[in-house]
Amino acid sequence: MRYRVGEAAALLGVSDDTVRRWIDAGRLVSTRTPSGRHEVDGVDLARLAQELAEEQTAADPDRARRSVRNRLRGIVTRVVRDGVMAQVEIQAGPFRVVSLISREAADELGLEPGVVAVASVKATNVAVEHVERP
Repeated sequence: MRYRVGEAAALLGVSDDTVRRWIDAGRLVSTRTPSGRHEVDGVDLARLAQELAEEQTAADPDRARRSVRNRLRGIVTRVVRDGVMAQVEIQAGPFRVVSLISREAADELGLEPGVVAVASVKATNVAVEHVERP
């Protein structure tokens, strides 16, 4: 599978220019299409994605002390509180995460729109879909 620069950037969560700089620096290998566009091999893209994740882990030494590995950092966009519970919405890049937590926890964490928060996800079942490209 080969990916255009824009597709690779979206999958890595970086800008097209960052992907081009990584190609120029040799961090990501590309080939040119007949029209002159860069294409990146999916295996090489997966390798770089893993390297980037490892770099983030190394930059956050406390991360190794958590049992939850799936952490999505984003901005709180909405908090709806009732008497006992609170529904919290976080926009983490292109992902909208909605969590139902106790109102007490939401209050203690100071969760309001505009606050940066991390959604930690731990599940015994995770569905995976293969996305067909047009």
